[in-house]
Amino acid sequence: MIALCITWGLQQVAIKLAAADIAPVMQASARSGIAALLVALLMSWRGGWEGLRQGTWPAGLLAGVLFALEFLLIALGLERTTAGHIAVFLYTSPIFSALGLHLLLPSERLRRMQWLGIGLCFVGIAVAFGGGISLAKMDSRMLLGDALGLLAGMSWGATTVVIRASKLSEAPPSLTLFYQLAVAFVLLLLIAVVNGQVSRVELTPLAVGSVLFQGVLVSFISYLIWFWLLRRYLASNLAVFSFMTPLFGVTLGVLILKEPLTLNFVGGAVLVLLGITLVSGEAWFRRWLQSR
Repeated sequence: MIALCITWGLQQVAIKLAAADIAPVMQASARSGIAALLVALLMSWRGGWEGLRQGTWPAGLLAGVLFALEFLLIALGLERTTAGHIAVFLYTSPIFSALGLHLLLPSERLRRMQWLGIGLCFVGIAVAFGGGISLAKMDSRMLLGDALGLLAGMSWGATTVVIRASKLSEAPPSLTLFYQLAVAFVLLLLIAVVNGQVSRVELTPLAVGSVLFQGVLVSFISYLIWFWLLRRYLASNLAVFSFMTPLFGVTLGVLILKEPLTLNFVGGAVLVLLGITLVSGEAWFRRWLQSR
């Protein structure tokens, strides 16, 4: 889990590092295309296409559109704010998925501790947004980037709601992943073509390495390992550990990209992570309290 969190935290840093050679939207399209091909090959070998006959494609297309929107917002956000900020705001997604599932599924009703976590998270977001405000003036560009990162988290949360509340909840995880990657590849490529980003790609070692890292290691291998872990360990325990990802994202952004940190952003990020932990790790926390 630590290795996975480091890998996921490095993703935003890799996008930003190679942005001068290949635009973030183009990176997102290329990595989705590579990963979609690899997932399709894996499903052809091990199976998983049977979910297509279960009427999953409408929800699959919707999940794919939301997935594409998430990475479009990430790409636009990284052009305006730091990779560390995007990493933290992106991982607010469990808050929005919890709220959506609370409204749609009776079995997903929120408990008191989870409502407390949501409250802490939104307070943390308000404080962290101050990371885009200097004492001298308001940095509107960074604030916009932070807002795009938060919207990306909302899109991720909405994707989770679609998957949990539709026929995709009974489909093989590989098919759900393929829907998201394939639709994102097509939509993001269209956006890149319209914006003229395809013609501005420079195939430098950094650009190729970034896309391959995202497409092969992040979007394919790490997700396979994640699904393997979910079959062997409690999902609630893994969810709590996964919140190390934004911490690694912030740390790697500072170490590799030399990104600045402000005290209010650090304080807000701590509140956000604490709130997310309470929401997603509530079941684990209850078991821990009972064992004391």
